[in-house]
Amino acid sequence: MNNLIILPLVIPLLAGIILIFFHKKIKAQKIISFIASVLFIIIASAVVQNVHLNGIQTLEIGSWRAPYGIIFVADMYSSLLVLTTSIIGLTSLLFAFSTTTAKRENFYFYPSIQFLLAGVTGAFLTGDIFNLFVFFEVMLMSSYVLIVLGSEKAQLRESIKYILVNIISSALFVITVAYLYAVTGTLNMADLSEKIAATGQTGLLTVIAILFLIVFGLKGAIFPLFFWLPGSYEAPPAAIKALFGALLTKVGVYSITRVYTLLFYHDTGFTHEILAWLSALTIIFGAIGAIAYSNITKIIIYNIITAVGVILFGVAAFTEASVEGSIYYLIHDMIIKAALFFLVGTVIAITGTSHLRKFSGLIKPYPLLGWLFFVAAISLAGIPPLSGFIGKLKIVQGGFEAGQFTIAVIVLLSSLLVLYSVMKIFINGFWGEQRKEQELRKIPINRLLFPTVILIVLSIVYGLGVESISPYVSQAAEGLLNPSIYIEAVLKE
Repeated sequence: MNNLIILPLVIPLLAGIILIFFHKKIKAQKIISFIASVLFIIIASAVVQNVHLNGIQTLEIGSWRAPYGIIFVADMYSSLLVLTTSIIGLTSLLFAFSTTTAKRENFYFYPSIQFLLAGVTGAFLTGDIFNLFVFFEVMLMSSYVLIVLGSEKAQLRESIKYILVNIISSALFVITVAYLYAVTGTLNMADLSEKIAATGQTGLLTVIAILFLIVFGLKGAIFPLFFWLPGSYEAPPAAIKALFGALLTKVGVYSITRVYTLLFYHDTGFTHEILAWLSALTIIFGAIGAIAYSNITKIIIYNIITAVGVILFGVAAFTEASVEGSIYYLIHDMIIKAALFFLVGTVIAITGTSHLRKFSGLIKPYPLLGWLFFVAAISLAGIPPLSGFIGKLKIVQGGFEAGQFTIAVIVLLSSLLVLYSVMKIFINGFWGEQRKEQELRKIPINRLLFPTVILIVLSIVYGLGVESISPYVSQAAEGLLNPSIYIEAVLKE
């Protein structure tokens, strides 16, 4: 059964390779992509259930035992994120089938999506910090293709900044890994945890921990390293925005969570305190950006930054409640951000603009679109009983338990600002009378809304079914709070 954990990586990787040979046959590419994505979801679900019943699963490549060989590790935290990734992948493909032009499809659009999913999945499953870098690069190279396909002026302009920032962060990543190896003599994360614990996390290791925070903070877009994100994520089409917004920054968040709970958890008064205040500033600046813009795409993009801050504050507080809340909220945010980007993409397809001042009254001709956006908006803000509520509640609870009262209050207030920013879109864009000068394009709206409906329903089920989901989240949190569980499973001590 341990071989099962490699399949969520192998399926999109093989699908991407196969799709390259069908690059001129778009219909065949769509069929293969759809089948691969459905298989991905089935296998990812099986991995989650296997981990839930049997504990952490590991796979040693080439039968080389850890810490010497390459190892993949499926704990509950990574397994839940792989499952969520598979769902985002399928819904993004369904949306892309109806919205992507032949100009993009003919230039390896669908293979690039599969390679991106493979990179994200590999990053979640690897048990080696150097291979985390490798899968980051697989993910980023795919994203470079997806951000420039179409060759529009905005894409080319923003892709330069996006590629430059990621090249710098990747170089810093390699340097930091080299320093870590020089100090510890290993790159296996379980073995690293043991060796760092044995030394008591020296000052040099704490410096390395801060370097990792900078590396992953650039990729996860925490304050003040989020400057590249708003423009870069606005450039590609809606289906790619959804993939980027739901997955790419979350890999950075996952990496910070993993290293700060498994490796660098001995000097929390320094490392985690810095992370807590950076999270607070990330929330504040994300909320300011969201309420300042009247561009609906920018509003959702800045809410990505706010969510990153909320999730990482849960990690920084480092209590049982806050870590559980962080996991709840991370999964919620991946689902709801993808849904919101689909909805915003649909609005732009109908109106031809992303500026709120240029359209209104959409709820009358498109009632389903309007009410789907309303549900997504209140879920994003954490209104009970939808999916955002339980995660944010536990993060705030954990913040109070950790004595981080100021930041916990900031998290609470951010809910009001998030709600204001997205309800501004609903009130001004959907409510009221239609503008006389606006012309609505006639498009097959139902095909665009289908993947959105899947995600909104999933978000509602996620919020209402907390009792059923709670054992999985609690198991994931336990693994993060107690590194010995992970170490014993990998090193088989």
